[in-house]
Amino acid sequence: MTADQGKKTFVLKGIGVSPGIVIGKVYRFDPLDAQISFYKLNNDELIPHEIERFKKALKDSSQQLLDIQENLKKTKVTEPLYIIDVHILLLSDKKFISRTVKYIRRLGVNAEWAVRMTLDHYKQIFEGLDDIYISGRISDVQYVVQRILRNLSGEKHEIVWEVGRGGVVIVAHDLSPADTAQMKLDKIVGFATDSGGRTSHTAIVARSMELPAVVGLDNVTRFVRTGDEIIVDGTSGLVVVNPYPDMMKRYEEKKRHYDDAKDEYLKYARLPATTLDHYHVQIGSNIEFIEEIPSAIIHGAEHIGLYRTEFLYIYRDELPTEEDHFNNYRQVVAEQNLQWATIRTFDLGGDKFTKYQKQVKELNPQMGLRAIRFCLKENEIFKTQLRAIWRTSALGTVKILFPMISGIEEIREAKRLLEETRQELLAEGVPIADRMEIGAMIEVPAAAVIADQLAQEVDYFSIGTNDLIQYSLAIDRSNERVTYLYEPLHPAVLRLIKKIVDEAHEAKIRVAMCGEMAGDPLCCLILLGMQLDELSMNHLAIPRIKRIVQQSTLSESRELLKQAMSFNNATDVRAFVQDYMNGRFPDEFQKKEP
Repeated sequence: MTADQGKKTFVLKGIGVSPGIVIGKVYRFDPLDAQISFYKLNNDELIPHEIERFKKALKDSSQQLLDIQENLKKTKVTEPLYIIDVHILLLSDKKFISRTVKYIRRLGVNAEWAVRMTLDHYKQIFEGLDDIYISGRISDVQYVVQRILRNLSGEKHEIVWEVGRGGVVIVAHDLSPADTAQMKLDKIVGFATDSGGRTSHTAIVARSMELPAVVGLDNVTRFVRTGDEIIVDGTSGLVVVNPYPDMMKRYEEKKRHYDDAKDEYLKYARLPATTLDHYHVQIGSNIEFIEEIPSAIIHGAEHIGLYRTEFLYIYRDELPTEEDHFNNYRQVVAEQNLQWATIRTFDLGGDKFTKYQKQVKELNPQMGLRAIRFCLKENEIFKTQLRAIWRTSALGTVKILFPMISGIEEIREAKRLLEETRQELLAEGVPIADRMEIGAMIEVPAAAVIADQLAQEVDYFSIGTNDLIQYSLAIDRSNERVTYLYEPLHPAVLRLIKKIVDEAHEAKIRVAMCGEMAGDPLCCLILLGMQLDELSMNHLAIPRIKRIVQQSTLSESRELLKQAMSFNNATDVRAFVQDYMNGRFPDEFQKKEP
């Protein structure tokens, strides 16, 4: 599932009110889809008929709400019942009715317009109140008005569900419990609304239905159309509209881990990843947004092993300033529960473009002008980010990571620009750290081949297995016809990774892994046997990985690795490792679907 090329990616921050991650298609719900009609009653004899239309709409609305209540009583979703009671009472409120009738009579307008005028009257009163709770109850009046207008129009509000194979995410300005209760719940997978808070109607209903929801997004309805792809992260309070392919893949992985997660795993989360024979691996979290940090800490992240910074650039009207960068990064290093943060310089290109970046068509953009190549071509844009990272280093422990390094020339030029910005800041009297660890991301086979030479230039390696595997095996991960060949346990991949780790350690530098392989439970002991110093992953995968490490030994991992590398084909390696892990950790693996 990937976003259409022509659609823009939007990331919105709201209030996560019902946890979980969902990926689906948008259904944009608007109770006032039909325009409110307005016309004058030219003949006084029409007024009684119009009043009768209004009263019938009141009666129909009340009956509908009563029916909804009865249906809700048959389910476990009982929280909205009292709210519907409020709406039924409003429909019989004498002042509400008399004011609407007065507008019909005195102004000679149709019932729809008179109802709308009554709503405007109540809005004016409620918005003038200092009491936040009372003023917030105008939403109840709005829900009632919407239902009356629907009945006046004589149109049933049918939801068109055929927007994709998966479930739909309801996107609306707000939702009443009555609106939600009428929806086909088996087709709904999540909610996203402009307004609302933790105690809003949508929040209550979403939690009772155990569906991920984010509210208080302000303007999500402006950015979506029915059928758009959408991610709702009810844990972090984030909504992504039309995610680009890499982001979609990462969230699919997050969703898998979230769905697999059990409360029992969390007791292992805050314990160190230390084997039974006392070998310790540091466990970090890969993040894309600062809002993910609290959940990362809860799930056992000891540091941020990879902070992707591309989002600061994606589809902005203007380039991010140095202050934009700095204000973002300092929130990452300010977290006292994390030992350090590894900030990767931006990896633009491939399937991620910005408004200001020339979108030159490339036959293979993943291998084109992207990552460090783009940075070294656009020095001033790059230096803006480097200055902000240096400034952040004064506030906490920061490591910098350069992506897609393929040769010595690139890392040296990147280091030159880093030193240049350091000297500029010192000359300006700006506080910065005395030094900052520099890392090279090893994700290109060429970098793996010359790992011994690159190790002389940096303080640490971070292995990006996603690209390293696809480049090594000549596989386009987005091409469904060859994805079956994508195999982390391929003998060539294992040999490359072991070579990288061994040569890093020979040069006395640390080596981390930040690709998806790091968070794959099946690969856990294989990586442990290679003696990586650090594994960084989707934070939802951390508890399970820690649990496996804590119940293992380094000696058994090294023996497993030795045997796995004796096979000459990927099928045999995977079968051997799968069989071993099934027997060694039956609770972890045998319950999984094949």
